[in-house]
Amino acid sequence: MTTVQAGFGRRLGDAVVERGPLCVGIDPHPALLHAWGLDETPASLERFAMTVVEALAGEVAVLKPQSAFFEAYGSRGIAVLERVVAESRRAGALVLHDAKRGDIGSTMTAYANAYLDEHSPLAADAMTVSPYLGFGSLAPALGIAEQTGRGVFVLARTSNPEGAGLQRSASPEGRSVAQSIVDAAAENNADAEPMGHVGVVAGATIRSGELDLSTLNGPILAPGLGAQGGTVQGLRAVFGPALPNVLPAAAREVLRHGPDVDELRRAARGLREDFAALLAR
Repeated sequence: MTTVQAGFGRRLGDAVVERGPLCVGIDPHPALLHAWGLDETPASLERFAMTVVEALAGEVAVLKPQSAFFEAYGSRGIAVLERVVAESRRAGALVLHDAKRGDIGSTMTAYANAYLDEHSPLAADAMTVSPYLGFGSLAPALGIAEQTGRGVFVLARTSNPEGAGLQRSASPEGRSVAQSIVDAAAENNADAEPMGHVGVVAGATIRSGELDLSTLNGPILAPGLGAQGGTVQGLRAVFGPALPNVLPAAAREVLRHGPDVDELRRAARGLREDFAALLAR
């Protein structure tokens, strides 16, 4: 296991300063493949994914391949995912695996090794993880991420409406499940400079003030822009003082402009500039 020079929080902060605050998902959904005039084959998957890499890996801070859409094609799909990771990182983008893995013990360790260990062909800069077997079950991933200078984004308050019932349910003390996840992440980030390696996922569509993120000291991945109803302008109301640590995430809002490389770049730049302008107010 190889240790990289700087922690994930610092590397992400540097990437955002250099390239602006935006994460673009690489989601080869069948509907998007068809919209691009492609069929549902490994060759089309590769054409779609590598077009996005060509357009955006030199432009945006973070690219976020959705692992499931690659896994659906078996070993050939995983081979495309490996290429996406390698070529995106070579072009300077950080890569966040949207894998949402969550398990216990040696199985969680194996997932973390697959996505975060430098010796794995899938090794990226960060991965999404699910804490719903207990936050403590994520210890192997958090430890490997810290050791290798990588990051994890823990699902806290997601943008899908089905998550609200569980994530907003409260303990007898009145703290929501989502807030308890944020608080556990904050404990792992204590004293980190400039911020820790344990981020949370909090949707751009959640209610204003629903989470107290003031002590997180880590990045906040905010999916839900565009197709799910979230807007750049609404992010300040949702995240308040934590806005500088927010990494807004979009997929279809950018990808629908393909397969033209210039149009993809134009769409990503527009979102990035809108968010930068919001931060400057």
